[in-house]
Amino acid sequence: MFGNYIKTAFLLGSLAALLLFMGHAFGGEQGLIIALVLACAMNFFTYFYSDKLVLKMYGAQPLDAQKYPEVYNIVEELALQSRMPMPKLWLLNMDTPNAFATGRNPENASVAVTTGIMKLLDAHELRGVLAHELSHVKNRDILVGTIAATIAAAIAYLADWMRWSMIFGGRRRNNEDGGWGTIIALLLVPFMAMLIQLAISRSREYLADECGADTCHDPLALASALEKLEGSSKTKYHPDSYAQASTASLFIVYPFSTDGVWSWFSTHPPLKERIARLRKMAGIGRHENL
Repeated sequence: MFGNYIKTAFLLGSLAALLLFMGHAFGGEQGLIIALVLACAMNFFTYFYSDKLVLKMYGAQPLDAQKYPEVYNIVEELALQSRMPMPKLWLLNMDTPNAFATGRNPENASVAVTTGIMKLLDAHELRGVLAHELSHVKNRDILVGTIAATIAAAIAYLADWMRWSMIFGGRRRNNEDGGWGTIIALLLVPFMAMLIQLAISRSREYLADECGADTCHDPLALASALEKLEGSSKTKYHPDSYAQASTASLFIVYPFSTDGVWSWFSTHPPLKERIARLRKMAGIGRHENL
Protein backbone atom coordinates (compact mmCIF):
# COMPACT_ATOMS: atom_id res chain seq x y z
CA MET A 1 0.00 0.00 0.00
CA PHE A 2 2.81 2.41 0.94
CA GLY A 3 4.45 1.68 -2.41
CA ASN A 4 1.42 3.06 -4.27
CA TYR A 5 1.69 6.34 -2.34
CA ILE A 6 5.36 6.58 -3.29
CA LYS A 7 4.55 5.76 -6.92
CA THR A 8 1.86 8.45 -7.09
CA ALA A 9 4.23 11.04 -5.59
CA PHE A 10 6.95 10.05 -8.08
CA LEU A 11 4.58 10.28 -11.05
CA LEU A 12 3.24 13.67 -9.95
CA GLY A 13 6.84 14.85 -9.55
CA SER A 14 7.59 13.60 -13.06
CA LEU A 15 4.65 15.56 -14.42
CA ALA A 16 5.89 18.70 -12.66
CA ALA A 17 9.38 18.15 -14.13
CA LEU A 18 7.91 17.87 -17.63
CA LEU A 19 6.00 21.09 -17.05
CA LEU A 20 9.21 22.90 -16.04
CA PHE A 21 10.95 21.50 -19.11
CA MET A 22 8.17 22.80 -21.32
CA GLY A 23 8.29 26.19 -19.65
CA HIS A 24 12.03 26.41 -20.28
CA ALA A 25 11.62 25.27 -23.88
CA PHE A 26 8.89 27.83 -24.41
CA GLY A 27 11.24 30.55 -23.30
CA GLY A 28 10.49 31.77 -19.81
CA GLU A 29 8.35 31.80 -16.69
CA GLN A 30 5.59 33.99 -18.13
CA GLY A 31 4.26 31.33 -20.47
CA LEU A 32 4.54 28.72 -17.75
CA ILE A 33 2.49 30.83 -15.34
CA ILE A 34 -0.17 31.59 -17.95
CA ALA A 35 -0.52 27.91 -18.82
CA LEU A 36 -0.86 26.96 -15.16
CA VAL A 37 -3.51 29.63 -14.56
CA LEU A 38 -5.53 28.48 -17.57
CA ALA A 39 -5.25 24.82 -16.56
CA CYS A 40 -6.28 25.60 -12.97
CA ALA A 41 -9.28 27.59 -14.17
CA MET A 42 -10.35 24.79 -16.49
CA ASN A 43 -10.11 22.14 -13.75
CA PHE A 44 -11.61 24.27 -10.95
CA PHE A 45 -15.11 23.67 -12.30
CA THR A 46 -14.39 19.97 -12.76
CA TYR A 47 -13.17 19.60 -9.18
CA PHE A 48 -16.19 21.25 -7.57
CA TYR A 49 -19.06 20.29 -9.87
CA SER A 50 -18.13 17.14 -11.79
CA ASP A 51 -19.97 14.90 -9.29
CA LYS A 52 -23.29 16.63 -9.94
CA LEU A 53 -22.78 16.52 -13.71
CA VAL A 54 -21.92 12.82 -13.76
CA LEU A 55 -24.87 11.84 -11.57
CA LYS A 56 -27.21 13.89 -13.75
CA MET A 57 -25.72 12.41 -16.93
CA TYR A 58 -26.71 8.90 -15.85
CA GLY A 59 -30.08 9.88 -14.39
CA ALA A 60 -29.02 8.81 -10.90
CA GLN A 61 -31.74 8.68 -8.26
CA PRO A 62 -31.23 8.71 -4.48
CA LEU A 63 -30.96 5.15 -3.20
CA ASP A 64 -34.05 4.21 -1.21
CA ALA A 65 -32.82 2.91 2.14
CA GLN A 66 -36.14 1.14 2.70
CA LYS A 67 -35.96 -0.68 -0.62
CA TYR A 68 -32.22 -1.43 -0.51
CA PRO A 69 -31.36 -1.71 3.19
CA GLU A 70 -28.49 -4.10 2.53
CA VAL A 71 -26.53 -1.57 0.47
CA TYR A 72 -27.25 1.22 2.92
CA ASN A 73 -26.17 -0.87 5.91
CA ILE A 74 -22.95 -2.02 4.23
CA VAL A 75 -21.90 1.54 3.37
CA GLU A 76 -22.85 2.83 6.80
CA GLU A 77 -20.73 0.12 8.45
CA LEU A 78 -17.75 0.69 6.16
CA ALA A 79 -17.91 4.48 6.54
CA LEU A 80 -17.99 4.15 10.32
CA GLN A 81 -15.07 1.74 10.23
CA SER A 82 -13.11 4.13 7.97
CA ARG A 83 -14.01 7.11 10.19
CA MET A 84 -15.70 8.87 7.31
CA PRO A 85 -19.02 10.72 7.03
CA MET A 86 -21.81 8.69 5.48
CA PRO A 87 -21.76 9.47 1.72
CA LYS A 88 -24.86 10.08 -0.35
CA LEU A 89 -26.04 6.90 -2.06
CA TRP A 90 -27.39 6.84 -5.61
CA LEU A 91 -28.98 4.27 -7.89
CA LEU A 92 -28.37 4.02 -11.63
CA ASN A 93 -31.10 2.12 -13.46
CA MET A 94 -28.71 0.16 -15.69
CA ASP A 95 -28.42 -3.55 -16.38
CA THR A 96 -24.65 -3.28 -16.73
CA PRO A 97 -23.16 -4.12 -13.32
CA ASN A 98 -20.89 -1.37 -12.06
CA ALA A 99 -20.34 1.22 -9.35
CA PHE A 100 -18.45 4.45 -8.84
CA ALA A 101 -17.65 7.07 -6.22
CA THR A 102 -17.31 10.79 -6.79
CA GLY A 103 -16.99 13.96 -4.76
CA ARG A 104 -14.12 16.27 -3.91
CA ASN A 105 -13.77 15.15 -0.27
CA PRO A 106 -15.35 12.78 2.28
CA GLU A 107 -17.78 15.49 3.39
CA ASN A 108 -19.15 15.87 -0.16
CA ALA A 109 -18.99 12.31 -1.42
CA SER A 110 -21.42 10.19 -3.39
CA VAL A 111 -21.41 6.47 -4.12
CA ALA A 112 -23.52 5.13 -6.98
CA VAL A 113 -24.43 1.54 -7.83
CA THR A 114 -26.28 0.14 -10.81
CA THR A 115 -29.27 -2.16 -10.54
CA GLY A 116 -27.21 -4.67 -12.51
CA ILE A 117 -24.46 -4.96 -9.91
CA MET A 118 -26.95 -5.67 -7.13
CA LYS A 119 -28.42 -8.51 -9.18
CA LEU A 120 -25.03 -9.99 -10.05
CA LEU A 121 -23.10 -9.89 -6.77
CA ASP A 122 -23.88 -11.44 -3.42
CA ALA A 123 -23.64 -9.39 -0.22
CA HIS A 124 -20.09 -10.58 0.41
CA GLU A 125 -18.86 -9.38 -3.00
CA LEU A 126 -20.89 -6.18 -2.95
CA ARG A 127 -19.25 -5.26 0.35
CA GLY A 128 -15.84 -5.59 -1.31
CA VAL A 129 -16.88 -3.30 -4.18
CA LEU A 130 -18.32 -0.65 -1.86
CA ALA A 131 -15.19 -0.75 0.28
CA HIS A 132 -13.16 -0.08 -2.88
CA GLU A 133 -15.33 2.93 -3.76
CA LEU A 134 -15.15 4.39 -0.27
CA SER A 135 -11.37 4.07 -0.44
CA HIS A 136 -11.36 6.37 -3.48
CA VAL A 137 -13.13 8.97 -1.36
CA LYS A 138 -10.92 8.47 1.68
CA ASN A 139 -7.74 8.70 -0.43
CA ARG A 140 -9.04 11.88 -2.10
CA ASP A 141 -8.49 10.47 -5.56
CA ILE A 142 -10.62 13.18 -7.16
CA LEU A 143 -8.14 15.75 -5.84
CA VAL A 144 -5.12 13.73 -6.99
CA GLY A 145 -6.68 13.23 -10.42
CA THR A 146 -7.47 16.94 -10.72
CA ILE A 147 -3.89 17.93 -9.88
CA ALA A 148 -2.55 15.51 -12.48
CA ALA A 149 -5.06 16.75 -15.07
CA THR A 150 -4.16 20.37 -14.33
CA ILE A 151 -0.43 19.81 -14.90
CA ALA A 152 -1.05 17.71 -18.02
CA ALA A 153 -3.38 20.40 -19.41
CA ALA A 154 -0.80 23.12 -18.77
CA ILE A 155 1.77 21.06 -20.70
CA ALA A 156 -0.70 20.67 -23.58
CA TYR A 157 -1.34 24.44 -23.63
CA LEU A 158 2.38 25.19 -23.76
CA ALA A 159 2.83 22.72 -26.62
CA ASP A 160 0.00 24.37 -28.57
CA TRP A 161 1.50 27.82 -28.06
CA MET A 162 4.90 26.59 -29.18
CA ARG A 163 3.40 25.13 -32.35
CA TRP A 164 1.62 28.37 -33.19
CA SER A 165 4.74 30.35 -32.33
CA MET A 166 6.79 28.29 -34.76
CA ILE A 167 4.14 28.59 -37.47
CA PHE A 168 4.11 32.38 -37.24
CA GLY A 169 7.85 32.73 -36.70
CA GLY A 170 7.65 33.81 -33.09
CA ARG A 171 10.35 31.55 -31.68
CA ARG A 172 12.08 32.69 -28.53
CA ARG A 173 15.67 33.87 -28.64
CA ASN A 174 16.91 31.07 -26.42
CA ASN A 175 15.37 28.54 -28.75
CA GLU A 176 17.04 29.78 -31.92
CA ASP A 177 19.71 27.10 -31.63
CA GLY A 178 17.64 24.60 -29.72
CA GLY A 179 15.69 23.06 -32.55
CA TRP A 180 15.90 19.49 -31.26
CA GLY A 181 14.80 20.52 -27.78
CA THR A 182 11.81 22.31 -29.24
CA ILE A 183 10.84 19.33 -31.40
CA ILE A 184 11.08 16.98 -28.41
CA ALA A 185 8.99 19.35 -26.31
CA LEU A 186 6.35 19.61 -29.03
CA LEU A 187 6.04 15.93 -29.92
CA LEU A 188 7.13 13.80 -26.98
CA VAL A 189 6.46 15.75 -23.78
CA PRO A 190 2.65 16.08 -24.17
CA PHE A 191 2.45 12.38 -25.01
CA MET A 192 4.61 11.49 -22.01
CA ALA A 193 2.44 13.69 -19.79
CA MET A 194 -0.68 11.87 -20.94
CA LEU A 195 0.90 8.48 -20.19
CA ILE A 196 2.00 9.63 -16.73
CA GLN A 197 -1.48 10.99 -15.99
CA LEU A 198 -3.00 7.62 -16.91
CA ALA A 199 -0.37 5.81 -14.84
CA ILE A 200 -1.37 7.90 -11.83
CA SER A 201 -4.98 6.85 -12.33
CA ARG A 202 -3.99 3.17 -12.50
CA SER A 203 -1.88 3.55 -9.37
CA ARG A 204 -4.88 4.98 -7.50
CA GLU A 205 -7.00 2.02 -8.63
CA TYR A 206 -4.47 -0.40 -7.17
CA LEU A 207 -4.44 1.66 -3.97
CA ALA A 208 -8.25 1.61 -3.76
CA ASP A 209 -8.20 -2.17 -4.21
CA GLU A 210 -5.70 -2.57 -1.39
CA CYS A 211 -7.39 -0.11 0.96
CA GLY A 212 -10.83 -1.56 0.18
CA ALA A 213 -9.66 -5.11 0.81
CA ASP A 214 -8.09 -4.01 4.07
CA THR A 215 -11.27 -2.20 5.14
CA CYS A 216 -13.57 -5.15 4.50
CA HIS A 217 -10.96 -7.59 5.87
CA ASP A 218 -11.34 -9.91 2.88
CA PRO A 219 -9.36 -9.36 -0.34
CA LEU A 220 -11.08 -12.37 -1.92
CA ALA A 221 -14.48 -10.67 -1.68
CA LEU A 222 -13.34 -7.92 -4.06
CA ALA A 223 -11.39 -10.39 -6.21
CA SER A 224 -14.50 -12.52 -6.66
CA ALA A 225 -16.57 -9.44 -7.52
CA LEU A 226 -14.04 -8.30 -10.12
CA GLU A 227 -14.09 -11.73 -11.77
CA LYS A 228 -17.87 -11.61 -12.10
CA LEU A 229 -17.79 -7.98 -13.28
CA GLU A 230 -15.14 -8.79 -15.88
CA GLY A 231 -17.26 -11.51 -17.48
CA SER A 232 -20.47 -9.53 -17.28
CA SER A 233 -19.08 -6.28 -18.66
CA LYS A 234 -17.84 -8.12 -21.75
CA THR A 235 -21.26 -9.59 -22.48
CA LYS A 236 -23.50 -6.68 -21.49
CA TYR A 237 -21.54 -3.67 -22.70
CA HIS A 238 -23.49 -1.49 -25.12
CA PRO A 239 -22.27 1.98 -26.12
CA ASP A 240 -25.75 3.52 -25.86
CA SER A 241 -26.48 2.25 -22.36
CA TYR A 242 -23.13 2.33 -20.66
CA ALA A 243 -20.49 4.79 -19.50
CA GLN A 244 -19.26 7.16 -22.15
CA ALA A 245 -15.52 7.41 -22.64
CA SER A 246 -15.28 10.72 -20.77
CA THR A 247 -16.68 9.23 -17.54
CA ALA A 248 -15.90 5.52 -17.84
CA SER A 249 -12.76 6.01 -15.75
CA LEU A 250 -14.93 6.60 -12.67
CA PHE A 251 -16.37 3.09 -12.66
CA ILE A 252 -14.78 0.17 -10.82
CA VAL A 253 -14.58 -1.81 -14.08
CA TYR A 254 -13.33 -0.03 -17.20
CA PRO A 255 -15.48 -1.04 -20.21
CA PHE A 256 -12.77 -0.89 -22.87
CA SER A 257 -9.83 -3.16 -23.64
CA THR A 258 -6.82 -2.95 -21.30
CA ASP A 259 -4.78 -5.80 -22.78
CA GLY A 260 -1.25 -5.51 -24.10
CA VAL A 261 -0.12 -2.08 -25.28
CA TRP A 262 -3.65 -0.74 -24.79
CA SER A 263 -3.15 -0.98 -21.02
CA TRP A 264 -0.83 2.06 -21.30
CA PHE A 265 -3.78 4.14 -22.47
CA SER A 266 -6.26 2.97 -19.84
CA THR A 267 -7.21 4.64 -16.57
CA HIS A 268 -7.59 1.16 -15.01
CA PRO A 269 -5.07 -1.66 -14.63
CA PRO A 270 -5.90 -5.00 -16.28
CA LEU A 271 -8.48 -6.86 -14.21
CA LYS A 272 -6.38 -10.02 -14.17
CA GLU A 273 -3.55 -8.11 -12.52
CA ARG A 274 -5.88 -6.55 -9.96
CA ILE A 275 -7.34 -9.96 -9.10
CA ALA A 276 -3.86 -11.49 -8.81
CA ARG A 277 -2.79 -8.79 -6.36
CA LEU A 278 -5.88 -9.26 -4.23
CA ARG A 279 -5.30 -13.00 -4.09
CA LYS A 280 -1.73 -12.36 -3.03
CA MET A 281 -3.04 -10.15 -0.22
CA ALA A 282 -5.22 -13.04 0.94
CA GLY A 283 -2.15 -15.19 1.54
CA ILE A 284 -0.57 -18.16 -0.21
CA GLY A 285 -2.54 -21.36 0.13
CA ARG A 286 -5.67 -19.65 1.43
CA HIS A 287 -8.86 -20.24 -0.58
CA GLU A 288 -7.50 -21.99 -3.64
CA ASN A 289 -10.67 -21.11 -5.51
CA LEU A 290 -12.94 -18.14 -5.13
